[in-house]
Amino acid sequence: MKKKRQELIIKLVSENSISTQEELQRLLAENGCEVTQATVSRDINELALLKSCTAAGKYKYSVPKLSQSSVADNGAFNSLLTEGVVSVDYAMNTVVVKCHTGMAQAVCAKLDSMGVENVVGTLAGDDTIFILMRTERDAARLLKELELVINI
Repeated sequence: MKKKRQELIIKLVSENSISTQEELQRLLAENGCEVTQATVSRDINELALLKSCTAAGKYKYSVPKLSQSSVADNGAFNSLLTEGVVSVDYAMNTVVVKCHTGMAQAVCAKLDSMGVENVVGTLAGDDTIFILMRTERDAARLLKELELVINI
């Protein structure tokens, strides 16, 4: 339920100009997902949604770049992640991706080609990838996004 709700939130934020939690809560309800404002707030925090300024000077929620690049619609990448990645975690501003033996460099190369926002650099061994992010919030956002894609 939570995973589906958060996927719906990403879809709604990507397709609509949503500036408040109340607007998001209303759109969720219109899509058959009745939740409290507190739940919406937690989901926004867990998904690490950003507030960005539109050309008109109005603020709206936006989805981190990895989601915007349609990773879920990228069959080859999605397949590589779901088949190659064992687990993801983070400590401070470093995301650690554990892969099946021999898969880390392929997964890392694909992540590098996606142009994920706020990545300082990556390092891949045989079965582990370290992704250095600018901030701990960026690391938490990337972790959540990877978990959504690989269904952990």
